[in-house]
Amino acid sequence: MFIGEYQHILDGKKRVAIPSKFRVKFRKGAVITRGLDKCLFVYPKLEWEAIAEKLGTMPVGERKTRSFVRLMLAGAVDVELDSQGRVLVPEYLKKYAKLSRKVIIAGLFNRIEIWDEKAWDAYKRSAEKNQDKIAEQLGKLGMY
Repeated sequence: MFIGEYQHILDGKKRVAIPSKFRVKFRKGAVITRGLDKCLFVYPKLEWEAIAEKLGTMPVGERKTRSFVRLMLAGAVDVELDSQGRVLVPEYLKKYAKLSRKVIIAGLFNRIEIWDEKAWDAYKRSAEKNQDKIAEQLGKLGMY
């Protein structure tokens, strides 16, 4: 399981180090794709295969579904961790997430997310302002 928030640097070659405590989950490879809210999703290879299977069975007759599946699958790229635990972020994904030098890696159960540090800070501030409303909605879903 991935949890926590880590500050890292996207180097000049577009590589970012995966936190050492997460690396074991990526031994068999990883997949980076467009995430929601202008971040990147990074899945362990086996987890991605399960997600891709579900995406592949979604109804192609629905425009919004088709668009979402295209963004997720066509935007995905297989990556391997190098000897220093870094992954290469392709230019098109770097542009999509508007990544600058300082990035945040956030652990979110079955995936990690890569955010531009300023975008992450803005997102957190917004979520923190709305935490009472979010908690109420989660309560209605039986989470609290």
